[in-house]
Amino acid sequence: MTVRCGSCGRDSEWPHPEVGCGSCGTVVLIPVHPPEEQRAGPADGADPGGATPPPPATPGRPGARTGAGAGADAGAGAGAAGRTPVPRPAFRPVTIRTARDAVATAALYLRWLGFQDVRRPDGLPIPSAAVDLRAPGVVAQVDPTTTPAGLRAVECVWLNGLTASATSVYFSLAGYTEDARSRADDLGIPLFVMDLTGMPQPVNDPADELVGTGA
Repeated sequence: MTVRCGSCGRDSEWPHPEVGCGSCGTVVLIPVHPPEEQRAGPADGADPGGATPPPPATPGRPGARTGAGAGADAGAGAGAAGRTPVPRPAFRPVTIRTARDAVATAALYLRWLGFQDVRRPDGLPIPSAAVDLRAPGVVAQVDPTTTPAGLRAVECVWLNGLTASATSVYFSLAGYTEDARSRADDLGIPLFVMDLTGMPQPVNDPADELVGTGA
């Protein structure tokens, strides 16, 4: 479709913006005003140059990025804004001695946050690599190894959540690399680290928000 640049005023062809549902595949086209309507004359309060004024900024967490990073934040934390914290009893940790204990602790913690029917998507034995946990509205990955989770692991759980139209969450026993934490902040992925006492601790702002608002 033809769209006029708000900076230089040149008309050019651009792909029509659209969004798709990860569950049913429905595609929704976002309405865009064509240049003919912009040339008809400025409306009351509009910019005399003919460019459509940008929408008002939406308040977000301090340090939130614009563009792709902001879109990822919005997708990962959809519905969190405006919700009041739900009172919950204190979480009762389970001592972690094995990889299975780490996965069980993460599942208990997700239930404590309010996610129901938390389960593994398959019945295979727990491997040494990261393990998936699924529930309606959430996709979690649990890394029970002694190696900090890296950038690729964080991006993988984000893609899994995007495909399932769900919140992505990561639990790690050994923490995260610096680039993994930075990428998680960009994408709005809650990161938790677990110690051997079995108490998950939030390590970034999206994790703090998830603890505060719950599922």
